Amino acid sequence: MNPKTFLWLAGCLVALLSPARGAGFIVIEQPLPAPSGRPPFAQLEVTSHHVAVKIDGQVAVTSIEQEFSNPNDQRLEGTFMFPVPKDAHIDKFSMEVGGKMVEAELLPADKARQIYEDIVRRMRDPALLEFAGRDLFKMRIFPIEPHSRKPIKITYTELLPATSGAVTYTYPLSTQKFSAQPVTSLSLKVELKTDQPLASVYSPSHKVEIRREGANQAVVGYESKDGKGENDFQLVYGTTAQEVGLSLVTEKPDASDDGYFLLLAAPTVPKEAKPAPKDIVLVVDTSGSMAGAKLDQARKALSFCVENLNAEDHFEVIRFSTEAEPLFGKLVAADTDDRRRASDFITGLKPMGGTAIADGLTSALKLRPEKSERPFVVIFLTDGLPTVGTRDPEQIVADAKKADGVRIFSFGIGSDVNTQLLDQIAESTRGFSQYVLAEEDLEVKLSNFYTRIKEPALTNIRLDFAGSVRTSKIYPAALPDLFKGDQLVITGRYQGSGEVEARLTGLAAGREQTLTYKVRFEDRKTGNDFVPRLWATRRVGFLLDEIRLHGETNELRDETSQLARKYGIVTPYTAYLIVEDEARRDVPTAARSLQQMTTDTAARNEVARAWTGFKEKKVGEDGVANARSQNLFKYAEQAGPSIAAGTAESLRGITRMEAPAAPGESDRIRQYAQQSKFVNGRAFFQNGNQWVDSTAQSSSRREHIQFNSDAYFALLQKHPEAAPWLALGQNLLLALDNTVYEITD
Repeated sequence: MNPKTFLWLAGCLVALLSPARGAGFIVIEQPLPAPSGRPPFAQLEVTSHHVAVKIDGQVAVTSIEQEFSNPNDQRLEGTFMFPVPKDAHIDKFSMEVGGKMVEAELLPADKARQIYEDIVRRMRDPALLEFAGRDLFKMRIFPIEPHSRKPIKITYTELLPATSGAVTYTYPLSTQKFSAQPVTSLSLKVELKTDQPLASVYSPSHKVEIRREGANQAVVGYESKDGKGENDFQLVYGTTAQEVGLSLVTEKPDASDDGYFLLLAAPTVPKEAKPAPKDIVLVVDTSGSMAGAKLDQARKALSFCVENLNAEDHFEVIRFSTEAEPLFGKLVAADTDDRRRASDFITGLKPMGGTAIADGLTSALKLRPEKSERPFVVIFLTDGLPTVGTRDPEQIVADAKKADGVRIFSFGIGSDVNTQLLDQIAESTRGFSQYVLAEEDLEVKLSNFYTRIKEPALTNIRLDFAGSVRTSKIYPAALPDLFKGDQLVITGRYQGSGEVEARLTGLAAGREQTLTYKVRFEDRKTGNDFVPRLWATRRVGFLLDEIRLHGETNELRDETSQLARKYGIVTPYTAYLIVEDEARRDVPTAARSLQQMTTDTAARNEVARAWTGFKEKKVGEDGVANARSQNLFKYAEQAGPSIAAGTAESLRGITRMEAPAAPGESDRIRQYAQQSKFVNGRAFFQNGNQWVDSTAQSSSRREHIQFNSDAYFALLQKHPEAAPWLALGQNLLLALDNTVYEITD
């Protein structure tokens, strides 16, 4: 083959694979070489990609509209390929190309794999190996006219798998990462309908919007305009005849180790139900520092809460500055007159004086009735440190802990708050804390939060398993209350296997209630590798919080670095711990996770300084950034999005330290934090053009294999599970069967 023709061919493959965001991609197989002196090829583009899914019970109908654009002067001919979603059993498939119905050929996984391997051999690009092991629909596409658009529509029907009360839907969005540029319009909408009432509706892969429409229906939406997908889209849902549904998802990557579980608990939506009454106290800081926009937003946010009280609720409003001033002096019914008085009181709030945090909290806690079974909620807003009355944070936290059955939800406004104090108050009472920056809208954050907790479904929750399975390291450790329209996402470890009885106990409408379920803990790998990583994300958040709140120990450092390396949880702080741990253990440089940071003295010093600040800083913009980052880890509902968001928060804190990093150093730290991928249950770190397997440090035997050689494909035949790892690139350090394979181009 003429070298120019080969290079043009390779360029075509990259170009035509790159923009194929989502469902499928096009491979140009016999292009003509570009005329002399002209660029070989301009990338094929995807101008839009829209997915509509209708699920009825366990039957899903997926409809895809994808539009390709050819910006070149040449007419093209190619093959459109659609990898079947993993574990899907498709019984109906149709395609429309340019307004005409066409026939697509379904290839079983073994034949599809051969096609992928042939393309890899010809084009020297292993990216398609990710889909080896899946069935494949393919069809010829001709012509793709120059400067034209080629719309493609696909519809397929599949039966969704169900285990332990959880049904899973998967859509192959991971092909997005082939895109050199983001698609201009990507959306996915799922209309979900079930016979029994819906309980949990959860995506482990993407942050989605979920809208309930009655007891048996929900609509799930996801949109992106500038993201490159690394993961397939997944949706997990469960149904139940009980008031609260419970679904279990398990994963046991290694037969010799503990398993991991994800448990989803969600109340159903009753057709007619009176909201459970609650007692709620709104406490607002009106010290002088709240003047201006802070207090304006606080007034609007508190007014929203008062307007949205349920008829049977009791409430009080307390303002505090140098002293605390309750409005009523007691809990009152949420009738029209008292709501009007509360609204007038909130409108008249004035900023002045100091910050008596202890008095504000004490005044709220005194209102808790002694023998009431109603949930008692305190929403606490402050922008400062305690300057009047009790100022000892430990004493303030101890006093809050004494109030049995109280939930305190803290909102820190601005950057002059004691984050450790607010975090400890919230966690010790099964609440949580949020931090609102100067450029953010307190009214939006508080109103969204209040809408979530408006109707309690089950409070003072306990979870027990009766049987041969032993669970441990459950997060959150103290289970929060469950509210209507919300759900609990619980992760943990387990030993043993088999079907057991799960018992969920709590207070419903003031009376203790125990709900029982049959669930199954598997003793095998199930392919749900998002479960261990989600658990590890929360565990790392817990460990870092122990260091931040109670001090650093070798045990906490070692476990944090080990989990961060194993699951690709890379932030500036965990990167520092990983580098220091590997240096201490004298890991060979070629097997280290972050080799460039190891020798980058400036960046290494910067993350060391940031780590010191993480342990010591309680206030200031970097202290708030650390607290926000920690919350994203501790309460993560999806591992990938939470790690990315938590990393962004910690990087924001580093750039706002008292002596911030130089711009170049900050950019390098950001790059190091982004040089990892979690693929098929393993973390890989990018060092130059090589990807390093995080498990390679435990193997001593090494073998060199040239990419695209017969030995390379023989390794793939022997270890088909390695296909997604080999798809990372031509230069790879990969551990298999106690051997480290060094694959080089």
